Amino acid sequence: MEVREVTLDTGGRRVTDVTDACAGFVRDVGGDGLLHVFLPHATAGLALLEVGAGSDADLAGHLDTLLPRDERWRHTHGSPGHGADHVLPALISPSLTLAVQGGALVLGTWQSVVLVDTNVDNPRRTLRLSLLPG
Repeated sequence: MEVREVTLDTGGRRVTDVTDACAGFVRDVGGDGLLHVFLPHATAGLALLEVGAGSDADLAGHLDTLLPRDERWRHTHGSPGHGADHVLPALISPSLTLAVQGGALVLGTWQSVVLVDTNVDNPRRTLRLSLLPG
């Protein structure tokens, strides 16, 4: 199994496209198999999403509705509403598994791999990529 860790800074963005990092890794390794993408963080997740056409902004906006940043959360350290960040991975998984064929990701036409992060207290993230050959 081939593994690579990529360090990212989300810069406060709620949705960060990481497709290029994933595609570059599988291109470097080559072949067929399954790519496991994992975020070893308690306050971020991964999703497949169309970016650049408004879906990323829609997701970010609706996360504010689903997980409001107010004082209702029992997990209270960090910035106001930080408890919501800890609930996020229950809704948006911190891992994805994607097919790889001929050293390329098998994605739909409009699908991108995105990191979803509402935690303004920690913009540094580690993306762990593991390719299990097929």
